[in-house]
Amino acid sequence: MDEPHNRAIMSVNRSLITPTSNPLMEQALRKKLQRRAETTGGLGELEPLAVRLGLIQNTLKPRFRTPQITIFASDHGLAVDGMTSAGPTSRQSTAQLAQQLLMSQLPVAVFARIQGLELSVVDCGVAESVAPHARLLARKIAHGTRNSRVTSAMSLDQAHAAIRAGMEIADSLAGNAVACAGIGVGSHQSAALVLSRLSGARLSDLLISGPDMEERELAHLMSVLQAAQARHKDVIDPVEVLAAFGGFEMAMMVGVMLVAGSKRHLVIVDGMPACAALMVAARIAPAVTDYCVYARSHSHQGLDQAFALFHASALLELGMESTDGTGATLAWPLVRSAAALLTEVAEGEDAGPTHPGAMNSTIDSGRGMLPASGPGALQPGSSRPGALPAALSAVSRPGTLPPVSDDELPTTSSGDMPRGGGRATTS
Repeated sequence: MDEPHNRAIMSVNRSLITPTSNPLMEQALRKKLQRRAETTGGLGELEPLAVRLGLIQNTLKPRFRTPQITIFASDHGLAVDGMTSAGPTSRQSTAQLAQQLLMSQLPVAVFARIQGLELSVVDCGVAESVAPHARLLARKIAHGTRNSRVTSAMSLDQAHAAIRAGMEIADSLAGNAVACAGIGVGSHQSAALVLSRLSGARLSDLLISGPDMEERELAHLMSVLQAAQARHKDVIDPVEVLAAFGGFEMAMMVGVMLVAGSKRHLVIVDGMPACAALMVAARIAPAVTDYCVYARSHSHQGLDQAFALFHASALLELGMESTDGTGATLAWPLVRSAAALLTEVAEGEDAGPTHPGAMNSTIDSGRGMLPASGPGALQPGSSRPGALPAALSAVSRPGTLPPVSDDELPTTSSGDMPRGGGRATTS
């Protein structure tokens, strides 16, 4: 492989991730749900989620096939300064956690199986060896990142390689929906650094776990992470920020999200590392957030702040304290049910069209929209096999990606539809 190729990342061009906004389609989706509600009753916040799914797939009948949940594992150099994982697995090593996932010893693996989600665990940079397994994808960039308090967490070449590996993973996954989560000792703190730098959010807001957090613990975290911020105080380019503070699991999720968005696939974002990855991806291609809904697996208060950066909320609030990815598996039936509102026809009802009237003539005229028919058309829910090489281009070293302001990050696809598609709570 030649040196110029090693020095480039394969990145989806902004114009190839099409915003989901489509007023004609949205109006047709809402009218369809309204007709349903007149005879069967309204279904509250499930309906905005259904509209979002229809817009993502650009169809009145969204369908999902072979859904995936991919959990990315990596260790972080910050761990030597006393960082821990969020949630109940904070005392376990990343390798142990990955092995438990593969052996179905954690709820997320069991829930994935019974919900029909195909689980993969990616070794992005686990410090120890992880035993081979049919569901393990070995993509180790290095045995963990370096300590960002002392130096950059990874080199730019490593960041590029990890993003590229994520793109290759996304292109090889079956189906048209993927849930992303990251695990690893120090991953939460590393993600907080990335989010804080790219969004301007206060670091402490992302670190405070809740009202019961000890002041001594927060003071230690702030001391270490503020030192990391100071060492890289001039870094603002999204890929450089990722290299300075991030983890290999975040970098690979960036690649997955960019490719998923380019294929009009649904992305379920679960946890702080996944939010950090999305923030980097959104700085490269802002429309990628149109294809995301959100889940949570624990009650860490910093995750509320992370979701707020995307004007989002989790699909479900269950009060769990579990491994990232667990919330996504439990939210999946909600996603499927929302799609069924539009796809599963009530008895005696005309099946109706897949697109509203005159849709084919308006899609092509929409700015930046993909063709609705003919060569190159992206059919609802299709991954268009073989299209990836044409949809990707090598981007030169950091500095070529123009910074995106917070105002450019899309908040909703249209109207007042919440990012998470609505929130269901349990009392």
